[in-house]
Amino acid sequence: MSSLSGNSVAAPAASNRSGWIVTLAGTGINLALGILYTWSVISKGVPEDWNWSETAKSLPYAVACLTFSLIMVPAGRMQDRMGPRIVATLGGLLVGAGMVLASFTTSPVGYILGFGLLAGAGIGFGYASATPPAVKWFPAARTGLIAGVVVSGFGLASVYAAPLARYLTGAFGLPATMLWLGIGFLVVVVALAQLLKVPPAGFVPPGSAPPGPGGAPAGRVDFTAGEMLGTWQFYVLWFMYACGAGAGLMIISKLNMIVDVQAGLKLGFLLVAVLAVGNGAGRIAAGTLSDRIGRKATLFLCFVVQAVAILLLSRAAAGSLLAAPGILAFLSALIGANYGANLALFPAVTKDYYGLRHFGVNYGFVFTAWGLGGFMLSLLAGRVYDTYKTFDFAYYCSAGLLVAAALVTFVVRPPRPRSETAAS
Repeated sequence: MSSLSGNSVAAPAASNRSGWIVTLAGTGINLALGILYTWSVISKGVPEDWNWSETAKSLPYAVACLTFSLIMVPAGRMQDRMGPRIVATLGGLLVGAGMVLASFTTSPVGYILGFGLLAGAGIGFGYASATPPAVKWFPAARTGLIAGVVVSGFGLASVYAAPLARYLTGAFGLPATMLWLGIGFLVVVVALAQLLKVPPAGFVPPGSAPPGPGGAPAGRVDFTAGEMLGTWQFYVLWFMYACGAGAGLMIISKLNMIVDVQAGLKLGFLLVAVLAVGNGAGRIAAGTLSDRIGRKATLFLCFVVQAVAILLLSRAAAGSLLAAPGILAFLSALIGANYGANLALFPAVTKDYYGLRHFGVNYGFVFTAWGLGGFMLSLLAGRVYDTYKTFDFAYYCSAGLLVAAALVTFVVRPPRPRSETAAS
């Protein structure tokens, strides 16, 4: 069996083994970093005598989302230049340090600094390093599937983290919970980061399209970040991503309270876990489906279904049919699946439109939409509830943005390569 040292084509068994090791390591890192999605459970454990408003409870999560997305740009550039191992290790150290810092404070400012800024930055460094090395080991026809598998870990994290956080906060209090989770995630992320690596120079994944002129894979186009920012497609993709991600993050940040206050049930932590199952499964399913029917068709379907699901959730008042535990579980899973689809589809679209060579930094710029969308809509939900004691306006606003994003899928198309644009 030939080695992977520098051959242009490696033996399929060796490349598949290395590729799947990297893929599973990336998935494991995301399983730890996905603690972000349990914030609705963590914030529920804030003691009454801390005197936090609902807006204050939204801020650490909103700041973490924003910091996470903004860090993705420099983290993606570092990943492209330094490799994923160093950058992911830095991410693990920052996540652990941030959560440990938060454990020593009782103020919103302390949690904004620890969880919002430090842990948010660490999540960005780790997340930016998980998907790029994995997709480089596989042919373009499997981009959606591999991206979906890696990011599914982030979505599935709440399956174990939500009940774990609820148990720990109930048994030991929020400070101890943040301390032990921070130490645990630091160890896990740093250990798994050592398994991340990119293919050697000249590597061509088995099953790739036949080489085109000059030995490059047929149809391959690599845009730099500057070239990408010069295309109108980037801004359309950014808008779509902000709408789809923001709507899902708003629900994730408040689901525990929605179920408790609006629906009158004490099952929020369970539905957070149900949403996480949908979140993880939706990433794999959407990635696989988009490899078959196309990214745009899959995005349109996800945006429309998400808008309907959120509007149905808005009607789930205590005593209504929609507030039945089984229906709430279905809606939670559906919202999670359609939200999670964004995290598989937009990396794939970024690779399809702008190539793989600068994928880390290019997707970092696209990913800023996730952070700004999550920051704005999750903060909106908290402020609306503090003012009106209802989430209705936030529901309708997010549904409207999803419909707008669905309509935009009809106009977006791949950008023309720079060489073709200059020649025309």
